[in-house]
Parts: sequence; C-alpha cells; structure tokens
Amino acid sequence: MAPFDRSSDLLSARGMSEKALDIENESFKIIDEEIGEHTYNPTEWSIVRRVIHSTADFDFARAAKIVFQNEALSSGFNAIRQRCTIVCDVDMVLSALNKKSLTRLGLDAVCHISDENLVEMSRTSNKTRSQLAMRISSNEMNGGIVLIGNAPTALFETIKMINEGTTKPALVVGVPVGFVSASESKHALSQTAIPSITNNGRKGGSPAASSIMNALMLLAQKF
Repeated sequence: MAPFDRSSDLLSARGMSEKALDIENESFKIIDEEIGEHTYNPTEWSIVRRVIHSTADFDFARAAKIVFQNEALSSGFNAIRQRCTIVCDVDMVLSALNKKSLTRLGLDAVCHISDENLVEMSRTSNKTRSQLAMRISSNEMNGGIVLIGNAPTALFETIKMINEGTTKPALVVGVPVGFVSASESKHALSQTAIPSITNNGRKGGSPAASSIMNALMLLAQKF
C-alpha cells in the first residue's frame, strides 16, 4: 500500500508541499528497508512507521513493539466517522495533533490537565492531576478516543473508569513513557477487552501518541 495519496486536497489537509511529501516518502522508504520483514498488516504498518518516523526509534517495531488489540482500528475509524472527541492526557499531545485533519474530519480534541481547579482538587483528593483530568473527561470519552502519551496514572485511571462503567471509549491509545508504572499500565491495558493501541516496555511519549492519532486521521481521510 502506498504511504499516502498525492491528491492536492489531501496535501492541503496536511499542510504539506510536494517537496515535503517527497522527503517524507524517502524517509518511509529508508524505514521500510531497515526494518525488512515484519508481522504488521499494511494499515497497522502505516501507523507504526509514522511513529518510527517521528521518533527515529526502530524499537517501536521491535522490543518496544506497538500492539493493536480488540479490533482497535475498526473501532477507532468508526469513532472518527461519528465525529468523536479525542481526550488527551497532556497539552503536548493535544498541541501535536494535526489541526487541519481535525477540522477536515469534524473532530474535537481536549485536554483538561491545565484546568486551574485541578491543582486544588489534586491536593485534597490524593490523586494526580492526570487522574483527575481523566475523571472530568468521562462524558467526552464516551464513544471517543483516549490518547495517553505521558502519564501512566492517566492510563490506570482510564482503565479503572471503564471497569467501573463510568465511561466507554471506542479506543484507548496508551503509550505512556517513563520508569515508574509505564510498563505496568500498558500491561494492564493489554489484559482488558478494550479496543486499544499500546506498546511494550518503558518507551512511548507524546510524540508517539500524537503520531498514532495523526496517522489514524490521515488513514480516515483516505478510506
């Protein structure tokens, strides 16, 4: 499958010139050559390749392998068609989402981590701001996509909310980064029946999370 359609409307939606697209496609060619054989289907690979492109880290197809579970892609694409809300754990993830794709697809994206009232709520509730930001996003999560690239506590809280029946997202993208609870939170997600995209180990981060979502939106514009 070719990496992207060269039609002018899609180039416009992405805010890219023909030259920029040529450079991107050459980068993808290099990634394909260096990875060689892999077990991803073409749609999955277009997402994994974009994460590698954004991070220059081939581990996302190897030791830190990205995993698609429980009909993640079909559920995610259906949510996008329904013009869902994307709930982000941190502002960096939100800011890295392609705004033209969001507009073209009619999607809303939110992040409540910087809400002023969360600081005081965090002090009195013994919860992190990331946990509370997920809690106050429960309605926006329903039928939506949860995008977590930074905070393992946000991922744990999301799983807890789903298990409680508090919310039911269509897709959870959980790729938090770090040394404390990152691997454990991803493992917990992998043990659920939630449609999800996650990865193994400590690696992850805002660039990985936003790249996955940007790739999903680009694919949605092609189908």
